[in-house]
Amino acid sequence: MHPRDQTIFALSSGRAPSAIAVVRVSGSQAGLVLTTLAERQPAPRQASRRLLHDGAGLPIDDAVVLWFPGPASATGEDIAEFHVHGGRAVLAALLAAISNIPNTRAAEPGEFTRRAFENGKLDLTEAEGLDDLIHADTDRQRRQALRQLQGLLGDRARDWRERIIEASALIEAGIDFSDEGDVPAELRAPAVKAIRALHDEITEVLAAQGHSERLRDGLVVAIAGEPNVGKSTLINQLSRREVAIVSPYAGTTRDVIEVQLDLDGYPVTVIDTAGIRETDDPVEQEGVRRARARAEDADLVLWLVEGGRAADPGATQSLVKSGPGRDQSGGSIWIVRNKIDLGEAGDVGSGVEFGISASRGDGVPNLIDALVKFAAEFFGTTEGALVTRARQRDLLRRASDSLRRSLELVEDGEELAAEELRAAAYALGRLLGRVDVEDVLGAIFQKFCIGK
Repeated sequence: MHPRDQTIFALSSGRAPSAIAVVRVSGSQAGLVLTTLAERQPAPRQASRRLLHDGAGLPIDDAVVLWFPGPASATGEDIAEFHVHGGRAVLAALLAAISNIPNTRAAEPGEFTRRAFENGKLDLTEAEGLDDLIHADTDRQRRQALRQLQGLLGDRARDWRERIIEASALIEAGIDFSDEGDVPAELRAPAVKAIRALHDEITEVLAAQGHSERLRDGLVVAIAGEPNVGKSTLINQLSRREVAIVSPYAGTTRDVIEVQLDLDGYPVTVIDTAGIRETDDPVEQEGVRRARARAEDADLVLWLVEGGRAADPGATQSLVKSGPGRDQSGGSIWIVRNKIDLGEAGDVGSGVEFGISASRGDGVPNLIDALVKFAAEFFGTTEGALVTRARQRDLLRRASDSLRRSLELVEDGEELAAEELRAAAYALGRLLGRVDVEDVLGAIFQKFCIGK
């Protein structure tokens, strides 16, 4: 039997031990698995208490079972669920009993969701939303992922694709009746109006999203500066725990330390880097190289200097540069004057500057408030954002470009315009996962956890 025709099973809840564990079974043998272990099937979509037995008739657990016959199920196939006590021995016995039934096997990561996609229960944008929801760390990430799972982008894309096909039908009808005098022109006018409206809608979506797709990965903030200016103390202050070693000796931090923060629902990765200076120590040289690399790739650099000292413009600007997928202006850089409790804050220079005491916490709340504001401006309006992945943005841009070209070509020849409309519809089909997406399916679904 082909692997896709086999019945799959997996633990779909948290790692054992736990109070309750959920084991899901999906496929044509799900009913047989249920009757073998629980003696009989319960009524569809009704929880029933059963004493489970293995193939030898030995009891496994006193459990709750559910039956979801396809196609009215999450995957579109027959599904059985076993809600058992979450002990390791219970789960081991249950999974072993299921595996002994012919044509059943353990599920691969994301295979339940992939079967739901293949059976038309959700499109690719909704599957991506589900993946994002599983991995959401902040409330803003959760809300954005939930909107995608509920079809925010998928519904719009389906509507756009249907309207493109309707416009394409008018254009191609004009081609078929090219010898009928005014008929092509009469059909072309409503088609052009529809295409222009579609192009404007998609272009508006692309222009309004800002960096909303980056909300999945978060904002990257690098703390950089010369050795012994308080970088590790600041990252400890921001994370409210001891994540970096603090020492009065320069060069203590040799590697890059990362901390994940939730700032008002915005995911922020703060990086503590090695002090940047010239050194003969080969280990410290590697730390400085890594520090420069991470700072150059960061969305924002907090350059720490001691309160009375001036920041070296050459050292700071060398860290901020453009790169693949970045704005031409590169990242931003803020000057943060630390240790203001020990002396004068120094002259305020150009650009964004803050005065803090990382050891006492003075000024840190103001810095955090500024980081939240920066994140809000960076991500733009995420409430109602349609685009949440670079893949989605790329395909929408392709559709928009094809629509624009069709408008430019329609007066010169309906055949070329019709071909561009087909390209636009194809791009939206790929967005939804309905045409030629086998190359991206593995990359998406392998990131899911087993049992989902």
